[in-house]
Amino acid sequence: MSTSAVEPGTRLAERFRLEDRVSESDGATLWKAIDEILARPVAVHTFGPDFPRVHEVVTAARAASRLTDPRLTQVFDAAEDDDHSYVVSEWVTGESLTDLLSGGPLEPDRAAGLVAEAAEALAHAHEAKLYHLCLRPAHLVWTTGNTVKVLGLAVDAALSGLTTDQPALDDAEGLGRLLYAGLTGHWPGDEEEGGLPAAPMIDGHFCSPRQVTAGVPNYLDTVTVRACLPESRKGQGALASPSEVAEALADVARPMPIAISYPSTPAVASASHTEGLDIAHRQQRTMPPQPIMPRRPPNQGGGNVLNRVLMTLVVLLVIAAVGVGAWTIGRSLGGPATPEASSTPTTGKSSASASAQAVKPDKAKGFDPLGDDGDEKSDIAGLAIDGKPGTAWTTSSYGNAELGNLKKGVGLLLDMGKSMQISDVVATLAKAEGASVDLKVGDSPDLDSLKTVATQKAASGKTTLTPEEPASGRYVLIWFTRVPADAGQFRGTIYEVVVHSPGSA
Repeated sequence: MSTSAVEPGTRLAERFRLEDRVSESDGATLWKAIDEILARPVAVHTFGPDFPRVHEVVTAARAASRLTDPRLTQVFDAAEDDDHSYVVSEWVTGESLTDLLSGGPLEPDRAAGLVAEAAEALAHAHEAKLYHLCLRPAHLVWTTGNTVKVLGLAVDAALSGLTTDQPALDDAEGLGRLLYAGLTGHWPGDEEEGGLPAAPMIDGHFCSPRQVTAGVPNYLDTVTVRACLPESRKGQGALASPSEVAEALADVARPMPIAISYPSTPAVASASHTEGLDIAHRQQRTMPPQPIMPRRPPNQGGGNVLNRVLMTLVVLLVIAAVGVGAWTIGRSLGGPATPEASSTPTTGKSSASASAQAVKPDKAKGFDPLGDDGDEKSDIAGLAIDGKPGTAWTTSSYGNAELGNLKKGVGLLLDMGKSMQISDVVATLAKAEGASVDLKVGDSPDLDSLKTVATQKAASGKTTLTPEEPASGRYVLIWFTRVPADAGQFRGTIYEVVVHSPGSA
């Protein structure tokens, strides 16, 4: 299909209606389109008759479509024939790293958290033998849904005709450059990239982040140097793959999924080869501080005054708590031992709650017994129990909050390994309000055998589901009966689930 023959309004596969031409380069055109069946925006690449790499791009897109990490752009469709060759993928809205850096370098923890998420996503892609090869600030996006997205995996390299004999090293260096940019606001290359100025040099070598920006922790400077500045390593080993970069950044704080108020200025689409991206540009940019999970960064010599102050406060609070506890025990030992000494009777429920402990499920499954195949993204269900607040299991996207009127519910089913009493279940949902969830418990994974023991309407964020009566079972189901809006669609999201039990049933 030639680019000249494709105009706004053209429909592909009888469902994807092309709307706006975003960019065009070397015979490949990126469009913003509408999926008329699911009523959602998508990105579509079409190709002119002289574009030489249609087969490579379609093949890369089909391979990328099998990946399930939510931090990688999802490919929906790809077709190749004489008249109609195209690639359809997720339309991502948010701010690229370039936009985030328009006001200067990021806070070190935030820059490291964003790149750590990208490194983990690319590590998963490399396990499937899929590579990026052309990481740039435009490819790393903080979405309007408050998640990290890496755009262009495999597809952008195919579009540009990039190949390499060392893909793991190339992607590790790309991640290092993104971290360098986040920490300094400069790009460690011979020319500026995406509006970022080239990094300063000393004796023909790029300066390290700490030489460019004050306050960069030593351990982040070391990670960056090991990833992308070989001249400055001074005997330190290179980080030679995304998995090694991810491991080096494993303990950094991750950006929390929080609601961001985006201004109503028109969104300008990305002009890169990436699958689909809306970038919100601002005349006066004010980024509110992003709260992050209090995950302790590695102690590698980069501690700061704030950390020492917080540690001192913690020690003082512990000392105070020990003193109060000792005083309370002393009073108890010196007082009467009769039941009348307690003025408030202890109920069985409060006693069980006091002794409840977190129990990790054996496995998790996307549960859709009312759907066609009974499954709802089980391949990413484990992300809700991996202990990482930046990863998530999501339902499929629906046309409205009532699951597109297709079914009465869908959920995440946890197999605890054995029957046990359930004190409560704490689920971290998306910040968007509007979810309605039931907690169901039972000893059989059949929907009819699972008993509803708690319900929460208008749920969002950290949600605690506590059974109204004692509940026991091997299977725990978090059942969405209504899902919130999410970037123009409707879907349920669970970032993390913690099950508490006083003991086995």
